[in-house]
This record gives sequence, C-alpha cells and structure tokens, in this order.
Amino acid sequence: MKITAQSEVAEIRSGQSIELLKELHILTREGRLNQDTRRKLKQVYHLYGFIEKLMLDVSNEARPILLADHGAGKSYLGFILYDLFFNAKKTDANNLNRKGHIYGIETRSDLVLKSQELALRLGYNNMSFINLTVEQASHTNVLPDHIDIVTALHACDTATDDAIDFGLKKTAKHMVLVPCCQAEIAATLRSKRGLEISKKPLAELWRHPLHTRELGSQITNVLRCLYLEACGYQVTVTELVGWEHSMKNELILARYTGIRKDKSAKHLREILSQFGLEKLLQTRYHLL
Repeated sequence: MKITAQSEVAEIRSGQSIELLKELHILTREGRLNQDTRRKLKQVYHLYGFIEKLMLDVSNEARPILLADHGAGKSYLGFILYDLFFNAKKTDANNLNRKGHIYGIETRSDLVLKSQELALRLGYNNMSFINLTVEQASHTNVLPDHIDIVTALHACDTATDDAIDFGLKKTAKHMVLVPCCQAEIAATLRSKRGLEISKKPLAELWRHPLHTRELGSQITNVLRCLYLEACGYQVTVTELVGWEHSMKNELILARYTGIRKDKSAKHLREILSQFGLEKLLQTRYHLL
C-alpha cells in the first residue's frame, strides 16, 4: 500500500510505504501519528532530504550505491532511505541508477535481529544489519572495501570520530554526521582546570562545569571539521531540524574533493596545543 498523502497522513511523503511505518511503530495500527513519532519522522525526512541528493550524485557512477549507517538503532533512517530511494517505483527521466545496498551497523544485538527480521519480512533484500561497534566495523571483512556514503545519526561521544575514521578508510565520497554527547575533550579540560585557570585567562571558558561540557562539545566538532578538511573533504555545517525538535542538532556534511587543506591541519594542531590536547594527534588525528 503506497500513499499519495491526504488529511491524516499529509505529513508522510508520497511513495512511502504505510506498512513500513507501521512496522517501525511510527504509525499506529490505525495509521495515526502521535507527537513523538511525528517529531522522529520529521527528523528522518529532513535528513533524507540531504542524503537523497548525495545518493543521486553517486548514482551517476553507474554502479550500486553503498551506504553504511552507524549507530543504526531501530534503523528508521535505513529503512526509510531504502523504501523511498531504492524500493519505491520511480520513473527517472535521466534513467538514474537506483540500485544499491544499505548496511546498518549497531551494537545492540536485539535491535540488529529485529531489523534483519523486518527486512526479510518486507523483502528488502539489499539491506544488511551487522552487530558491531563503529570501530570494529573499520576492521571487519564483512563490509566492502569501499563505501560511498557514511551516516552517523546521534553517534554518541567518540563513535562519531570512529565513523569519520571508517569513512576515511572506506574512501567514502560523502559523510553525514550528527554528533551527540561529546565527552572526551570535556573530560580532559576538566582534569586540567585548576592548573590552567591559574596560568591563563582562556581557561575561564571552562571554569564552570556547564561551560566545560559546552566548550568541549564545540571544540570537538570544530576539530572534526578541520580534520576532514585536512584529509581532503569539503565541509558544511548546518542544523538538522529546528531546535524545538532536538537539542542534538548539528549536522556535518563532508564531500570528498581530494584537496587536502594544509591550513586546516595547521589550525587543528594549534587548537590542540592551546587547549592542552596534543595527545589527540596520536589517538584521534593520526592521519595528519
């Protein structure tokens, strides 16, 4: 059953499977949206709008499009991407390639099993679900050597960094990242707070615990963007959705150009030095 969108389901995209949305518990059995699922669907659709353009870009290469979704959870994003882009019956004036495979990578084995069962039940044959951490996924032979698009939606703390490493290793053309709960740098700032405040006024930026957390998050994402630029990506930072829908709202889009920016690498090193984070050059930014 496909919808054309009227009245109660007007917020659902044309061509979207009602059965799928019910299976994902986004719609009730009666086909209704509640406030929580409406918010979730809006976020996923907004993200789909970004990713669809990237998939169309990759489709010009006339080979199957490979996408890896890290921290897939219940795989809302993966299933909706598959349904709207690969599974929906579309007529393309330019005969665009809509063949591909989506890999959902998730640490919770029960969610992986449920996603596998749902894909089998719906006949979504080109979806795979893998029970691994993001870091483990970089080293397994279960995944192909090359992935076109890497997504990490609300990958917590250093999992976003692992997703970037995965994308670099898999020579991804595009990365779509929504960072969440960055704690690593905040912990380092916190451990040095007393000593640094006595030395330089800059440390006042993280004297209070709330500021430490916020500054740590800001520095983390700035460093990620600089690292991507230094590794040959063009980076855009924007909002995922309005702040009323999610506080974890920063969206980092990276497109591979092959042009490595030495200035970005230089600025990254200088920031690490200014904030006493030099050890991250070995653990996080080892490709510089």
